[in-house]
Amino acid sequence: MSPSASHSKMASVRRVLSAVAVNSVFLLLLAGLTVQEGEQIPAQNVPVQQVQRVQQQQLPVQGQLRQQVPQGQQAQVQRVQAYNAVPQQNIQQNAAMQPQIPNQPLQPNVPLQQNLAANPPNVLAPLNNAGQQNAPLGQVQSINQQVQNVKNEGRLPEMPKIPPRARNDPQMKVKLDGIPPKLAAPAAANQRSGGKGHMRIADNLACREDVQRLCAHNVRTNNFAILDCLQNDRPKDDDLSPDCHHFLWDYKRNLTKDIRFDQAAYEVCKEPLAKLPECSKLETGQGLVISCLMDHKGNISNQQCHQFLVKMTSIVFSDYHLVENFVKDCTGDIQKFQCGRVSSRDEESQIDHSQGYVINCLQKRIGEKDGLEVRCMKQILRVGELSADDYHEDRALYFACRDDRERFCEKITAGEGKVLKCLVQHKFEHDMSDDCREKLIIRQRLVSQDYKVNYGLAKKCKEDIKHYHCRVDNMPEGKFAKLSFILLCLENAIQKGRQVSGDCQGEMFDMRRQLMSDFQISPEIVLNCRKEIEDLCSGLQKEGRTIHCLMQNGMDDSKTAQNRLSKTCMIAVQSLVKEADAGFDYRMDVALQDACEPVVQTACKDIKPGDAMILSCLMEHLYTPSMVVECEEKLLELQYFISRDWRLDPRMYRKCAKEAERLCNAGPEWNDTNDNLPPGIVFSCLYRHVYRKDETKLSHACAFEVRRVMHQRAVDVRLNPMLEKACLRDLGEYCSENVEKGEEMHCLQDNFKNLSKQCSERVGNFTQMSSQDLDLDRIFMMSCAPMIKRYCKDIVDKEEDDGALLQCLIDNKNEHEMNKKCAAGIMHMQLIQLKDYRFSFKFKEACKSDVVKYCRNIKNKADLVNCLSEIVRNDTLMENKHKISKDCRGQLRVELLDRGEDVRLDPKLMQECNRDIQQFCDKEQLGDARILECLKRHKKKLSDGCHVKLFNREREELTDNSVDYGFMRDCKPMVKRFCPQSDPKEVLHCLRKNKNNEFMDERCKKAITQRQIEQAEDYRLDVELQKKCKKDVPKFCRDILAESRSTELEGRVIGCLKAKVGKNRLSPQCEDHIKELMREAAIDYRMDPQLAQGCKEEMTSWCSEEMTNPDTGSVEECLKKKFSEKKITSKMCQTQVLRLLQEGKADIHVDPLLHQSCALDIKHYCAGIPAGEGRQMSCLLEALEDRTVHLQRDCEEKLKSRVEMWEYAAKVAPPETFNELMVQMSASPARNYFVGVICGAVFIILCLGVLTGRMTKRVRAEQKNR
Repeated sequence: MSPSASHSKMASVRRVLSAVAVNSVFLLLLAGLTVQEGEQIPAQNVPVQQVQRVQQQQLPVQGQLRQQVPQGQQAQVQRVQAYNAVPQQNIQQNAAMQPQIPNQPLQPNVPLQQNLAANPPNVLAPLNNAGQQNAPLGQVQSINQQVQNVKNEGRLPEMPKIPPRARNDPQMKVKLDGIPPKLAAPAAANQRSGGKGHMRIADNLACREDVQRLCAHNVRTNNFAILDCLQNDRPKDDDLSPDCHHFLWDYKRNLTKDIRFDQAAYEVCKEPLAKLPECSKLETGQGLVISCLMDHKGNISNQQCHQFLVKMTSIVFSDYHLVENFVKDCTGDIQKFQCGRVSSRDEESQIDHSQGYVINCLQKRIGEKDGLEVRCMKQILRVGELSADDYHEDRALYFACRDDRERFCEKITAGEGKVLKCLVQHKFEHDMSDDCREKLIIRQRLVSQDYKVNYGLAKKCKEDIKHYHCRVDNMPEGKFAKLSFILLCLENAIQKGRQVSGDCQGEMFDMRRQLMSDFQISPEIVLNCRKEIEDLCSGLQKEGRTIHCLMQNGMDDSKTAQNRLSKTCMIAVQSLVKEADAGFDYRMDVALQDACEPVVQTACKDIKPGDAMILSCLMEHLYTPSMVVECEEKLLELQYFISRDWRLDPRMYRKCAKEAERLCNAGPEWNDTNDNLPPGIVFSCLYRHVYRKDETKLSHACAFEVRRVMHQRAVDVRLNPMLEKACLRDLGEYCSENVEKGEEMHCLQDNFKNLSKQCSERVGNFTQMSSQDLDLDRIFMMSCAPMIKRYCKDIVDKEEDDGALLQCLIDNKNEHEMNKKCAAGIMHMQLIQLKDYRFSFKFKEACKSDVVKYCRNIKNKADLVNCLSEIVRNDTLMENKHKISKDCRGQLRVELLDRGEDVRLDPKLMQECNRDIQQFCDKEQLGDARILECLKRHKKKLSDGCHVKLFNREREELTDNSVDYGFMRDCKPMVKRFCPQSDPKEVLHCLRKNKNNEFMDERCKKAITQRQIEQAEDYRLDVELQKKCKKDVPKFCRDILAESRSTELEGRVIGCLKAKVGKNRLSPQCEDHIKELMREAAIDYRMDPQLAQGCKEEMTSWCSEEMTNPDTGSVEECLKKKFSEKKITSKMCQTQVLRLLQEGKADIHVDPLLHQSCALDIKHYCAGIPAGEGRQMSCLLEALEDRTVHLQRDCEEKLKSRVEMWEYAAKVAPPETFNELMVQMSASPARNYFVGVICGAVFIILCLGVLTGRMTKRVRAEQKNR
């Protein structure tokens, strides 16, 4: 056999022998010993073989008891058998390891070996005067026989106090003054009727009838079995006679006060007492030593001492009177709450010592407002501590739960609090008895007041509590540490990354789960929320439903703007959530776990059970199809309270604790309750530092956690404590009806202008944050998730958004694949941003300095955009240095482009044009610039106010083409093809040059033409013309400018400039630009607004077919033909056609059809002649008259036609100069008439002068010559 195996077996032998020794001592003490007064008891040791034989002799008796005892009393016998069988079984199991000592006669003077491992100690030595000597070997068998007699007969000492009914019994003639002074053994005074001897309880007159009535016949000879029967097998003592009550009470009291108990304790618990000077120095014979040892029972590891104390507790806890100082400290509370009558020993009839009733009655008062006094509270908690390891020692609980123990915890062995823990786990089972459930709740309430009442927690967390200093002298409630104090202290260590044993964390988990499952075990909830529970949560008690009811009512009611819980109740619920640490493990909350288990099994199945990420996962799925209603409700109720203390999110706390302390004045400890900071203030502070650029910016890990929590809580305004508090009344007024879940923030944003000052400030701050981080709008992100993946994948992969994601979505808002919900969400975001420029993060960051400098008093974003864009436009036109910064100009261009997409993004335009939109564009859908294009098509019919707004919008778009949404939408691919290097604001000029390119997209070509038509209507819409003709316009068209109109000038300024072409009056650059406009207008009549307006009826009447192709020059050709045919009679139209003929005569390029027909001839015959001023036309006319030149047939016919038109035009064209007038008059058939009229007019003027001259007053000559 190996040394280790041998050592293990010897250790087992020692444990068994220790148990035998303790049982022997305990039984000897119960028996009171069979000694007479003055008799010396020699010190002796009991051989192991003798003890073994005694145990073996007892086995048949136990078997007989089981057979003979009736069924109703079987439990009594079984308990006695179990008590006696434990050491016997241990001895049998280790028989092979016991030392074999033959039972041979011993010599009188041979001393017994003092080997404690092999022989039980002589614990009886202190009971006699010769205790310092070992017993002679010849007396060992005599003493062993006495032990056997005690165990078999169970003889117990008679009590010194006899009930009145038994005073005349001849067998009870004993001294009533207590323990005789000569011996510290109450049995010394006991006598039997036959003389010296012993007294059985069954033979005592006070209890004889009760024993015969209640206890089995075969156990009546054993006083321990009788005592067990009378005090342990019945839940109440009301079936015992008062005399027996008093007899048993005096009996047990004298046992606990017996000095021999103390002396036995000194022997059995010698080693522990050496380590506990506070116990070893106490006075003996007063029950103080045993009581002190019981207080330290959890710290005693000595097997013999521990077993001794366990057996003592069965006597002590059978009656509250036997607990040290209990009566003295609790008399006032017992009387106050009528928990029993306490009187002096002389008033025997007034003494009530029912088993555990008084203690249980007082325990019920724990947590009440006018509850127990501090002294009595300590006694109650002390009793709870001492009875923590074995539920038998809690008398009321034991009797209430005996049947439930058999039902639910049959296989659980008693000890170390295992049975109690099992019962608690089944507390809410349907077949759990109400009485047992009530007692368990009381027990749990004790634990909340003193963690040591929970044996498992106290034992398994002992080292951690000590290591992390969770018990200090100045802790709340003096000596006893509240459960909440211990839990918070240990959790503080865990949150700081320190090591707490797994067993301890397991016990913490169980306790937290219990706290969240039943409000009744939390005295603070019971005390502070009593009224709310009765009024709001009546009938809801099981499995955390009452606590969630309180949570639900603790969430502020937006309709009434009130919280239905009192302030003290709210604090109690908040404290409970923190104590339970429900934010770490959702399983702590039984109601939440039951409600959310289906969601966890589907949406969060990949997360390990108990991981804090499960709660985070549930929040991610809030308001999604995978969320069930009941889980949603319970989750919000819990998160409402978690959101009010940033420390309750374990991941965030671990990553941000130091930064919260440094930046936000948060307390240094997780369990700090003295920071007095408003709910949510620390978290708001942390979020403000997420995007800082200086040294106050959060670390990467902390910022990630803060964003995660903010994203989850943004789904409901109630999870934002500061915002909810400020907006509670506004929510009730504007958002209490017809608002979907999670849409409350959108509702507040929609009513932003109507909100109270505090609320608008909070909503504004949140909207600013959401513009920078779109994840704060959960509903929007869920709607747009597929679109983000499709169009903005590169942006969403970035850690910080900075508004780029929203801009990406805006840019793709009108794509065919864009879903309607996402598009609506984008539009909502854009409309919200109009309310305040700060709501647009990128715009605010880019333009905040310019806003302060140039548009200080404007907050509305739409007005601000107008203000800044006007400054940019003026600087552009005047060619001044830009006042607005480059970054702001770039962002302003984005804002203007977005505004052009939907008229709703321009509130003033929308307001002025609302009726026009309803009248002309009611069939057009909003968005994609459709309404704006519709208004442009009907601009001649619009109201004056709408027309002015539309004209200003056109000026912005044609000043900077990049903000023209419709144009950029249609020409974006062509810009990339033809103008990749061009300035974005001048791409129209580039595209115009490539308009007739074979690769030009028809859609873009159409958009280019439309913008040219708009520019032709007013020179102010042509930025290039304004730049090139800046000096020419005021010089030659001053009269037109004097009319100062806010709408189009109908091409009059351009017409004025056209009239000066070819006369060397315009500046070269201006004339070149005007010629270019004339060539473009010659192809498309719509680019000549004067012609289109002057010949509108003629075109409709004579050229309707040609108008279907307006950009081919066919309409102009039709008008010229009708003019030559003298079908055009309107002077206005004639003037415009004549102008066309004259412009074409001056430049063949202005006559596109003629130029097209004669292009080869010009190249052949006029190759060296430059274009302009009629030079190429003169060349062609000379070629036409030269018979040696053969022009192309088409060119020749068109030239002849033009000559005829010019000749006819010369006849009807109005003279422009005096010479032209004179030539026309001389050529006129009525020239004589004109001459006569002129001469007559001269004659009349002459006559009038003569006549009027004589009528004036005559003046002297000297006066005239003065």
